[in-house]
Amino acid sequence: MIAFDTAHAAVHYPNDRRFRIWIRPSVLIIACGALILPIVAAWVEISISGLPYIQAIPQIYPNNFAGPHGFPVWVRYCHFFNFVFVTMLIRSGLSILVDHPRLYFNNGCTPGSEWIKFTPIPVPRDRVWTAKDDSRYISPLVATPGYRHTIGVARAWHFINVHGFIFTGIVFAILLFTTEQWRRIVPISWQVAEQAWNTWVYYATFHLPPEPNGFYGYNALQQIAYFSAVFVFGPVAILTGLAMSPAVVNRFPAYARIFGGRQSARSIHFLNMTGFVAFLVVHVMLVVMTGFARNMNHIVMGTDETTKSGMIWGFVGIGVVVLLWIFAHYLSWNHPRGIQHALQFVTYPMQLLTLNRLNPHQHYDEREISPYFWPNGKMPHRADWKDLAEQGFRDYRLKVSGLIENPAELSLSDLQELGRIESITMHHCIQGWTGIAKWGGIPMQELIRVVRPLPAARVVAFFSFGDSLYGGSYYDTQLLENVLKPECVLAFEMNGKPLPEVYGAPLRLRVENQLGYKMVKWIDRIEFIESEKQIGAGEGGKNEDDEYFDLLPNI
Repeated sequence: MIAFDTAHAAVHYPNDRRFRIWIRPSVLIIACGALILPIVAAWVEISISGLPYIQAIPQIYPNNFAGPHGFPVWVRYCHFFNFVFVTMLIRSGLSILVDHPRLYFNNGCTPGSEWIKFTPIPVPRDRVWTAKDDSRYISPLVATPGYRHTIGVARAWHFINVHGFIFTGIVFAILLFTTEQWRRIVPISWQVAEQAWNTWVYYATFHLPPEPNGFYGYNALQQIAYFSAVFVFGPVAILTGLAMSPAVVNRFPAYARIFGGRQSARSIHFLNMTGFVAFLVVHVMLVVMTGFARNMNHIVMGTDETTKSGMIWGFVGIGVVVLLWIFAHYLSWNHPRGIQHALQFVTYPMQLLTLNRLNPHQHYDEREISPYFWPNGKMPHRADWKDLAEQGFRDYRLKVSGLIENPAELSLSDLQELGRIESITMHHCIQGWTGIAKWGGIPMQELIRVVRPLPAARVVAFFSFGDSLYGGSYYDTQLLENVLKPECVLAFEMNGKPLPEVYGAPLRLRVENQLGYKMVKWIDRIEFIESEKQIGAGEGGKNEDDEYFDLLPNI
């Protein structure tokens, strides 16, 4: 248990830490059927014709086996590092998941339309219930960094480890296909499917099939399982992760539709994770059941012996991984700024060269507008905002200052005269939910044309009437190049009506290539500055300062 101060304890360690998994009955029936039917089919087969024939496997020795065998050092090291990165991805992914503990197959994310949720609390209809309110607590024993509202640090760990996961996979694939090792896990005949089913019948009916010595080869079912783990689960995790990027989805909306939409991609990403977990559980179980000492020597020592060396060093390796989890927990709570900066060092230059260059071009029809749009953020409690709200923001003036030639104070009617546009776009929240809405407002390009930034102005800071999670006025920044992109709008309308107070009235920012926390609501003033380091804690925004969010969240 971390020794939180009062403010952080209220956020990270709330009184209500209940947890419940609810699955839509129709989904549960389909899932159970998919699991039970192959088992029933196996039992029916043996009741009619007995166990299928699987040829006995003779004892194999190195001097009478010509095919690829053994586990070279590169296989063993890739196996270990893959275990490190996959477990860290799962642990950090669970922290991300519970910040919006609902999964959907629709992009609207209306409460009640989810197929699975990890919360016992229904969304109340008699008061404002934000997406922040809906997040849940998760134990740090199973997640990194755990607790509640730690998505900033969790994303940092997730993206740092995904680089290691991808690099390990590339190294493994290159070495696999430049040696004969590929023949061990890549099926080359349709007969493998028939043999895999026969092997399944044995397992499903509580029999052990003739097991090959894994040092020389796998049975057909193992071969398909290993092939799937490497060439299906891994790529699907990466591709569905990209399908959750606002920069990618808003530039190439057809890409997300490959997976059924952005939220379907998130659901598949989760199901893919459960596939990794299931593979890991079954894999370990079979390693134990089919000769634990010998199998551990295979993958740890690279030898086909029955000594205890592999077990001992294998447990040492597992201990190292657990220590890495503990060390990650320590860093998360004692040096979170270092984790945030490490992620920025790894990803920021690459994002500037790739994802951030994509200009949003997504367009939706009015019939696709979400019937429900999650509210988020703390409503302003400042007296001046309340006074403005009472008279319909008639006296509101947007103050624009800083490194510009023409400082300005503009009313809503002044802003409308600059050139109103409408666009129907998808909002991507860092917590995981999405929503489609029609926004009316002025392009930031038009405001910039009026105020004429000086050459030194490289960053635009947006200051809110509202407060941040831990107090203090909310603000965030954008690179000047991003606010000049298409569909970057100062919105004063939502779905054809004046912007509602709960969604950011009188004015909010829309930047469609980034996550929602960069789109400041309840805008009080705008300032053009030289660098984000000049304001706040220098990290680029209040969430970046206090919650260690990404400076440039294109994904």
